[in-house]
Amino acid sequence: MNIKLKEKIMESLSAVLPITGIVLLISIILVPVELGTMVMFLSGAVLLVVGMGFFQLGAEMSMTPMGEGIGVQISKTRQIILILLIGFSMGAMITISEPDLQVLAEQVPSVPNRILILTVAVGVGIFLALAILRILFQINFSVLLIAIYTILIGLSFLVSKDFLAVAFDSGGVTTGPMTVPFIMAMGVGLASVRSDKNAADDSFGLVALSSIGPILAVMLLGCFYNPSEAAYAKVELAAVETTRDVVREFFFRLPLYIKEVFVSLLPVAAVFIIFQALAHRYQPKQVKRIAVGGGYTYIGLVLFLCGVNVGFAPVGSFLGREVASESLPWLLVPIGMLIGYYIVKAEPAIQVLNHQVEGVTNGAVSARSMDRCLSVGVSVSVGLSMLRVVTGLPIHWVILPGYLVALALTRFVPKMFVGIAFDSGGVASGPMTTTFLLPLCIGACEALGGNLMSDAFGVVALVALTPLIAIQLMGLQYQHQLNKAEKAAGQKAAFADAEDDIIEFEEGYENDK
Repeated sequence: MNIKLKEKIMESLSAVLPITGIVLLISIILVPVELGTMVMFLSGAVLLVVGMGFFQLGAEMSMTPMGEGIGVQISKTRQIILILLIGFSMGAMITISEPDLQVLAEQVPSVPNRILILTVAVGVGIFLALAILRILFQINFSVLLIAIYTILIGLSFLVSKDFLAVAFDSGGVTTGPMTVPFIMAMGVGLASVRSDKNAADDSFGLVALSSIGPILAVMLLGCFYNPSEAAYAKVELAAVETTRDVVREFFFRLPLYIKEVFVSLLPVAAVFIIFQALAHRYQPKQVKRIAVGGGYTYIGLVLFLCGVNVGFAPVGSFLGREVASESLPWLLVPIGMLIGYYIVKAEPAIQVLNHQVEGVTNGAVSARSMDRCLSVGVSVSVGLSMLRVVTGLPIHWVILPGYLVALALTRFVPKMFVGIAFDSGGVASGPMTTTFLLPLCIGACEALGGNLMSDAFGVVALVALTPLIAIQLMGLQYQHQLNKAEKAAGQKAAFADAEDDIIEFEEGYENDK
């Protein structure tokens, strides 16, 4: 086996193992699960681990150099109209093929799937173009965020409460495994051409702005559509008794994901072919490496999505329904927090973000500290989501204070951490959130007789919110330690200067004598 691939698979195993263990523990202590169902869940976990390994290696070999190359080329273009067209078209094309968006569109009533998908794609395209201009013209990220979120918060009061959670969720699902590696690498490429001191700080933020666009776009769509009930297709456990039944389930569902991922990767491949034909940026050896990386990405996403959707999602819905039905609905909160802490580690794009942050900061912000901080943030968000399911707490009461705190922190946190924090929010809400946590919340909401649209939806939005605060708090701590180190270094230098002065004085005194 490829040594690098083996390393990535072992990383994936360490990320997926805890969440698998938690589900096994719940099935033993709280909710008995039939043996056939558990075998299917464990089979899904194996596919998830192998798929994540292939995906991470593929993204490293193909998505990252491709995104960086396009970013560098855009930076050399002086025609603003051309830059806007490239940013818009790339953002829209990749978003249309994002698997997570297809899943969300199926759940939203009263709005045709195509209209919702095109609305979200236009939102991403416009804001990706805006994000590119921000880097090129060095616009202050914090000021831009405050201005956009002020508009967003004001508009949220005009949208139906049953549509609001879906609007915020749409921002999270658009930044999935397809878009994140490409967009983040493009940000690094755009900033790499600049030689000023803020170039590294400005390399982050593209994912953040790209995920705001869909929220505003879907809110505007909500002014024309007013859903009154959720048309959610209930996730049922497959009737499996033998290992042959388990293999049959995966075998019959696999072609669906083979086709889905092929369609998802097609626009990215088209962008690369057109870019290479026009710019001739890559040598034949590099083109071959990117093509092989694309193959790894394809295999990884197929296995990952098949494992998550067939093995994980039905069990998530079942556990939520059963725990809520056991007359102990409040147990959902600590269980949700525990699952949230570990599930974010299994998001494929999270690993890409963490390693990229470590690389750009030269190890000042380690992948491990990022991982721990994101886990705490997502744990809190899933706990809040379960609290909403149990109590019916309006999403406004959580989202608005959360964003106000996050925006206030942008005025005190180092610029680089602002970009990292707002990028991490979009990255954290990936396929594991939409295919395990959302069914978990919906299953619990169904058992408790709540409103699916207002109470269950919104978990993706909350998962995207709390990392904004958690990472910025880490930034404050980093700044405090940096100031402390600089102060200590200054005192040491002053002490050394004082010692030199004393020595000079003593030598002069001896000479005078």
